Amino acid sequence: MFTRIVKMEFKTEEIETFLYNFEAVKEKIRSFPGCLFLELYRDKNNPNIFFTYSKWNMENDLENYRKSELFKKVWATTKPKFRSKAQAWSVDTLHTLR
Repeated sequence: MFTRIVKMEFKTEEIETFLYNFEAVKEKIRSFPGCLFLELYRDKNNPNIFFTYSKWNMENDLENYRKSELFKKVWATTKPKFRSKAQAWSVDTLHTLR
């Protein structure tokens, strides 16, 4: 299992549309084979910055999602709303404290 973190900065006028679109697709993303967890965060100091935090069973599951029609549609509607290029990290969990 691994985590994917994506940082996105949106044009101010596009934020509401992004949130509306995310609401419409979040369950589809979460139910995609191999996706175990999905959250959306908003930066406390810059309201134009959002992060998606998702957990995937295997790297191949994320790659299958990124090649899917679902991702292509999501990305086609999301990318034009960016103020700056998105950044993404795939990370392995080393420790979890609860």
